[in-house]
Amino acid sequence: MANPYRELLTTPGVMGLVIASSIARLPQAMIGIGIITMLVQQTGLYWLAGSVAGTFTLANALIGPQISKLVDQRGQSRVLPFVTAFSIGMLLALIMAVYVRAPTLLLFILAALAGTMPSMPAMIRARWTQLFRGKPQLHTAFSLDTVLTELAFIIGPPLAIGLSISYFAEAGPLVAVVLLVIGVTAFLLQRQTEPKVVVGSRRNASSTLLIPGVRTIVLALLAMGVIGGSIDVAVVAFANAQGWPTSASFILAAYALGSMIAGLTFGALRVSLPIEKQFFIGVLVTAVTAVLPILSPDVYILAGMLFVAGISFAPTMVIVMNLGTIIVPPSRITEGLTWMTTGISIGVALGGVLSGLIIDVYGARAGFGVAIGAGLVMVVIVLLGLRVLRTTSATCAEPTFQ
Repeated sequence: MANPYRELLTTPGVMGLVIASSIARLPQAMIGIGIITMLVQQTGLYWLAGSVAGTFTLANALIGPQISKLVDQRGQSRVLPFVTAFSIGMLLALIMAVYVRAPTLLLFILAALAGTMPSMPAMIRARWTQLFRGKPQLHTAFSLDTVLTELAFIIGPPLAIGLSISYFAEAGPLVAVVLLVIGVTAFLLQRQTEPKVVVGSRRNASSTLLIPGVRTIVLALLAMGVIGGSIDVAVVAFANAQGWPTSASFILAAYALGSMIAGLTFGALRVSLPIEKQFFIGVLVTAVTAVLPILSPDVYILAGMLFVAGISFAPTMVIVMNLGTIIVPPSRITEGLTWMTTGISIGVALGGVLSGLIIDVYGARAGFGVAIGAGLVMVVIVLLGLRVLRTTSATCAEPTFQ
């Protein structure tokens, strides 16, 4: 039987895209936690560290879709160098401000301005869509992309934390900035895979959120992000409560490993079910497996439960991205994919906050209840939007895109 990954990687331009994108996506996994570690090391104030990092994340989530909209209108090579350079300048200014103990207000302003960093995951997925829209390889490409994203979030945060603790407080964010320069430069040099600006895209002044079905996807991803964010915090609290704080690292690694293995396996399959049914099954399995962690009596069982829970995560993300490329027009694909990334990013932040509040009042195990609630909300959202998704995907589906 043919290996779909071999077929994918032998496509002209794909290997260069995989290598460049692997570097370009790493800073996004490092900067938030890098800011937190840097500020904690310098000031010892966790509230300040979390608030400044949160400002960066929120600004990036809100500004990102507007930058991606401009990319759809002008092209990646014309927009990314300028917005990336501005974001890098603001990140360096933030690092310097922390180093010289600048006023707190300045830290928040610089963090918000640094949030102009472009959504590289959306830029990368727009290239996969350009190459394989309407072809079976797109499914495999999104599976590989999801696994590489998981890998970035396994490597990135420990790298940022380790650098700042082992060398000096600003080391983690500084290395992230260097990787951003290298990654975006290498990415832009891959001219063969750059999406062409679709004629007429400049007329699309309204938000992609107004396209039928997109709001359902974004809200579902927001709930899915809450699951991931709440589990991250609850695992740390549970590991502390069990008297083994360092076990949180291998527990969360099991969660990511389950997702990665499932993502690679799913990418090799060809599923004949309609895409909206795949989506519903994916969120249903994700919601059901979100119940498992709260049943765990110790860290070993929790690691196993999260491995099982992680199995549904990557395949569901792959289905979502496939669905997005069907219902979002080619002229607006980068903006549409960015809104999806924004949804899950806001959900992760919200999940962490909600889980933290619940844990402070009711204890570590109760934090997993946030994931259960988010799973139920996600199923309801998709059920309510299923008819629109079915209609829109059937109307918009195209055999190929050149």
